[in-house]
Amino acid sequence: MATKKNLTADRASVAHKVRYALGNPTRIAPYVRRAARDSWLRFKHPDHVGYYRAVMASDTGRNPEAAVGSQTHDRWLALGKMQFDYLTEHGLTPGHRMLDIGCGNLRAGWRFIEHLETGHYYGIDISPDILMAAKQTLTGRGLQDKLPHLTITQDLTLDFLPDHHFDVVHAHSVFSHSPIGIIDECLAHVGRVLAPGGWFDFTFDRTEGTEHQVLREDFYYRTQTLVDLAAKHGLKARFMEDWERLGHGQSKIRVTTG
Repeated sequence: MATKKNLTADRASVAHKVRYALGNPTRIAPYVRRAARDSWLRFKHPDHVGYYRAVMASDTGRNPEAAVGSQTHDRWLALGKMQFDYLTEHGLTPGHRMLDIGCGNLRAGWRFIEHLETGHYYGIDISPDILMAAKQTLTGRGLQDKLPHLTITQDLTLDFLPDHHFDVVHAHSVFSHSPIGIIDECLAHVGRVLAPGGWFDFTFDRTEGTEHQVLREDFYYRTQTLVDLAAKHGLKARFMEDWERLGHGQSKIRVTTG
């Protein structure tokens, strides 16, 4: 199902919140509960990684599939297939080595693991809780013999990974939950781990208006902001129009080293 993007709304503004509440009265109570929970978690975990790790622990405890943005199992399957189909259509082969940043509970990852040669998939995430759910997905799909790497990380410096190793780096629905400093950190280091001719695809919540965030969970950026940030680190970035035509709620940028 295609999602129509609202590229001008400032979701952090009081006016937008009032209009949204009037138009969606049944969502007021869930929003208040979420805001109260997030305020408490921000108080306990002032740094963003610690805070978002706590958010994921809370969300995963209720429903691992919903924690990665899929409210039904059918939607979980469909979004994973969308990611997989897109990358295979763009040339992802079994022989490629892939780094999946924010692999979650392997919504798309199990398909990549199945497709790639043994040991060629490396998934990282900041949440130990969602990685436990990932292991359940892995065993449920019978993919243990593919020997994927599933590793918890504290940051996106990627300092524990080898130089020029990965043909494809993938970050779906990661930068949509990241302040600009974390995105900058990733772009500062991803070029080192990319193999010659490799690419890094990431999705983001796009706005053509004021850049803003909601509850420190959802961040909205202008395309040019992220293109310029990549250029600062010697990377070339381009907006992926063909992804846009798929109707996903987030947009996609591809980064290369040359």
